[in-house]
Amino acid sequence: MPTKEENNLVELAQPVHQQLSQFKVQQIQAVLALLDEGNTVPFIARYRKERTGTLDEVQIRDIEDEANRLMKLNQRRADVLKLIQEQGKLTPNLKKQLEEATALQQVEDIYLPYKQKRRTKATIAREAGLEPLSNWLMTFPAGRLDEKAKTFIDAKKDLPDLESVWAGVHEILAESFSERVAFRTWIRNYTWKNGELASKVKRGAKEDDEQQIYETYYDFAQSLKQIPPYRVLAINRGEREKILTVGIAVDTAPITKFGYTRLIGGNVGPAVIKVKAAFDDAYKRFIGPAIERELRRQLSDTADEHAIQIFGNNLYHLLMQAPLKGKVVMGFDPAFRTGCKLAIMDANGRFLAKQVIYPHKPANSEKRAAAAVEFKELLEKYHVEMIAIGNGTASRESEEFVSEILKTLDHPVYYVIVNEAGASVYSASENARAEFADLHVEERSAISIGRRLQDPLAELIKVDPKAIGVGQYQHDVPEKELDQQLDRVVETAVNQVGVNVNTASPELLTHISGLTGTTAQNIVNYRNENGTFKDRKSLKSVPRLGPKAYQQSVGFLRIIAGNDPLDNTDIHPESYTAARKLLNGIDASTDVIGSVELQNKLSKLNKHEWSERLDIGEATLTDIITGLSKPGRDLRDSMPAPLLRQDVLTMADLKPGMELQGTVRNVVDFGAFVDIGVKQDGLVHISQLADRYVSDPSTVVTIGDIVTVWVVEVDENRQRIQLTMRKDQINSK
Repeated sequence: MPTKEENNLVELAQPVHQQLSQFKVQQIQAVLALLDEGNTVPFIARYRKERTGTLDEVQIRDIEDEANRLMKLNQRRADVLKLIQEQGKLTPNLKKQLEEATALQQVEDIYLPYKQKRRTKATIAREAGLEPLSNWLMTFPAGRLDEKAKTFIDAKKDLPDLESVWAGVHEILAESFSERVAFRTWIRNYTWKNGELASKVKRGAKEDDEQQIYETYYDFAQSLKQIPPYRVLAINRGEREKILTVGIAVDTAPITKFGYTRLIGGNVGPAVIKVKAAFDDAYKRFIGPAIERELRRQLSDTADEHAIQIFGNNLYHLLMQAPLKGKVVMGFDPAFRTGCKLAIMDANGRFLAKQVIYPHKPANSEKRAAAAVEFKELLEKYHVEMIAIGNGTASRESEEFVSEILKTLDHPVYYVIVNEAGASVYSASENARAEFADLHVEERSAISIGRRLQDPLAELIKVDPKAIGVGQYQHDVPEKELDQQLDRVVETAVNQVGVNVNTASPELLTHISGLTGTTAQNIVNYRNENGTFKDRKSLKSVPRLGPKAYQQSVGFLRIIAGNDPLDNTDIHPESYTAARKLLNGIDASTDVIGSVELQNKLSKLNKHEWSERLDIGEATLTDIITGLSKPGRDLRDSMPAPLLRQDVLTMADLKPGMELQGTVRNVVDFGAFVDIGVKQDGLVHISQLADRYVSDPSTVVTIGDIVTVWVVEVDENRQRIQLTMRKDQINSK
């Protein structure tokens, strides 16, 4: 077991700095100390800016991840040192090599010759006493080698003749060469720089003739250094599905030359042939396959990491979409045979009514006519202002139905196509059953679709992020790492927005800094039993919400219209004294928080002077000023609002050159998928995102963005739409 000192993150500050040179040592030390004290990343990023030098969540997690990597490296190094020492083979030079290793792979390379392994042919040859002969051969003696080898013939040791003796020596040399750190390091680097990931269609493999998903990779090769992550993931999947055979192709002539030069140098004589043969075999059987496995694993790990980052980035922007506040919304879950499920929510998301209508075939004409009447009556009875239509089965037909009804109204009502991915997963969950025990799964789904428009964060938080489908190859990447990243993204989004503690669901509260599933549920239980919270201090009465959890969470929990206006800001209670002193100093009170008059006063303050007067850092003062200026602020209000529609398009309506507005639904390595109001999202290829070179689509667009696009090509048979965001591409045609 590692000692406390070995596990102490603060001890790792200096080595971490070597890996993260963009940070100051003091910043790294501060972050690791704060983490060691049990503080959460959102809390550190928001309320400990002076100590960290205003590092954000991403930077803090980079430091945390590097510290964890170094802890694993240090633990493995300690284990290897101990194992080699127990064998009595730990030399000062070997110890120095291990202590200077900066990566796990280096430690494993050094340990390889000492690693306990199954009995090999080389092991058997050594046991038969052939190691002295192999050592002698490496001196490149002159004269006939067989004379010396004959002295090792021994039938009792399964060495009945010269052939078996030399075969044993060959095995010893091949294994020995394969375990040399210098050989593996050089060959690994050479292969990485010069090798290609190559794939071919597997003999007898069959794909759907229309889809041909892997056709691009039937005869494909690209440099290991340059191949993009999405291609690695696609090739890996094709290999798993037994469509492709995959390997690393590299010119081995320089590898052979390197090995011969290192082993033979200027020596001549009969031993040269045997040494060359042993090296060739060492590369073919041991080094080459091992390096290929390592590099393919490295490519896959990098691709997995990249895909997870893309998913996380997309999820963040999906969660941070602007809420549609203060609107009565109808959730519309489309279907054919079983009917469309409707659910109406008031401006606060409270469920009001439900209905099932049958506007589509195979329903008879009578039912379809009744559907139009019932739908219109619901809109008028509840004064519905927005309709959220799920984008699943029968979505386009439902959009047409809704659009036709809206044209008959004497007041404006709009609809939005909402991504319903994961709605069915939530609707069948235990949480959904607890919230709406009397409703069917489909009816719960309609509520979820409607609420996604009203408050995407509060509703999507209830769904397993992997079910939302805003990444690429998310089902191919390691589940543990994906879950960790998604948890981080959700935690960041929820805490950046903050929550109304009097309305937040247990699912939402669980992601607040410092809270657990138990304490989140206890807050809801306490709220139900004692009424709404009137101030933040009363949270201290919640069972199992101790001082540390209170400190970490309270700044992210808002109380609207409570006893203290400061409780509806993101100012932490530990800064309330400074905030009140500031207000007194400018002849203001908490009653005018958020007023234009106060904002004007605060904007004219000399921050350096006031930070000294209040004995707080300028970063904290800046946050206090922002909190006083904009109580209850929601970062999402600055995000693009949903694109509202009243009329419907079909693919047949689309013509090359047509200008449209659309909503970005997904961002991937090769471009972005944009909802332009037809059933199928269009693809803006990475080359069509801007009139300049773009290496990363996420630097140009994010999920939820409203973008202007032009139609390039429509393929109705394959249900594909090509779009461009470059007007010059249209004008040039």
